[in-house]
Amino acid sequence: MSGPAIILVRPQLSENIGTAARAMLNCGLTDMRIVAPREGWLSEKAIASASGADRVLLSARIFEQTKDAVADLNRVWATTGRDRYMTKPVDTPREAAAHMRMAESKGQRFGVLFGPERTGLENDDVAVADTVLTVPLNPDYCSLNLAQAVLLVSYEWHQGGVEGSLPPMTKGSEGPAAKEKLIFFFEHLERELDACGFLRVPDKRPVMVRNIRNMFQRANLTGQEIQTLHGIVHELVTYRHKKGKVESP
Repeated sequence: MSGPAIILVRPQLSENIGTAARAMLNCGLTDMRIVAPREGWLSEKAIASASGADRVLLSARIFEQTKDAVADLNRVWATTGRDRYMTKPVDTPREAAAHMRMAESKGQRFGVLFGPERTGLENDDVAVADTVLTVPLNPDYCSLNLAQAVLLVSYEWHQGGVEGSLPPMTKGSEGPAAKEKLIFFFEHLERELDACGFLRVPDKRPVMVRNIRNMFQRANLTGQEIQTLHGIVHELVTYRHKKGKVESP
């Protein structure tokens, strides 16, 4: 499978392993490796926490030492939030993802080390990595749980392979209405704005009309939306007329 191996070093809670598996599968990653897990790590809590990503858990490979878990990899990143006083390059998750894509293009295999929830990786674990991976967060509070850290790294990897972008707004199967319908609505609205006195200043009227039309043009209205706007204007006018009759002596 493509993508980084996610290597959990001495994880403490089985449910955290499950949520890490869920984060991985959200981003299309399936190569989970676990170093020295506690006995009974593949528990009901782990499977429940995986929320359907239990196939990642069931295919996870177990290793006794970190060096064994990374033996087949060409590049390794070690996640840490503190200075280890080692001479190593440092990547953010986004930078690491870009370097991973480059490694993949060369046919290399790579992975990311994540340490125990309470203490993080030991220095000996970091020493087997080529690069340190640090998430730039609030310096006064940069604590992440295991699944959050896995998701951040996995997401940046996944985003590097997503082409294009999502549409800014979903309109269903109906596209923007024909201009004929839009102009008919403009004329309806402007008649009522004239009648209520909103467009009462002759010198300002052309500019105000253009501004109003431009606001609605930017909305890319569908035919159904235009019909709704017609209904709104109609009801406002009807209410105004009824109110006028009630208040007249």
